[in-house]
Amino acid sequence: MLSNLDSIPFSATLHVRDTCLCLHVQKAARALARRFDVAMKPIGLNNGQFSLMMSLNRPVPATMKSVCDVLAMDRTTLTAALKILERRGLVKSEVDPKDRRGRLLTLTHEGMAMLTAALPIWTRVHGEIDAELGEKGADGIRLSLAQVR
Repeated sequence: MLSNLDSIPFSATLHVRDTCLCLHVQKAARALARRFDVAMKPIGLNNGQFSLMMSLNRPVPATMKSVCDVLAMDRTTLTAALKILERRGLVKSEVDPKDRRGRLLTLTHEGMAMLTAALPIWTRVHGEIDAELGEKGADGIRLSLAQVR
């Protein structure tokens, strides 16, 4: 039980709820993620898998570090996400011949087919969101988020 010295007034809770940038960004991110998850469910992807696979759409195989950097993801989280895509035959991971400790990541033919099917869905949903926010709203959000990063 908290003593009177340890209690925080409920007004502080309301203030945090209404002003916390982290909370507002998290809520918005979850809402956006759900929207893309619902849209991509018919083809069997979620938004995180789409982003990961899109980050592998490169002319040369990607290193784990480069993908972690693009997705702002730690290596452990990336490894777990890759395992699912590898089991489904969408992504291939091979030892990096230049650094035997590293892995090189590529999309398989099936992965490229899945990404090809997913891109029009992403384009449609993204266009809907941009239209709802208005061009300046969407661009403003991207600019503000880039400044925070």
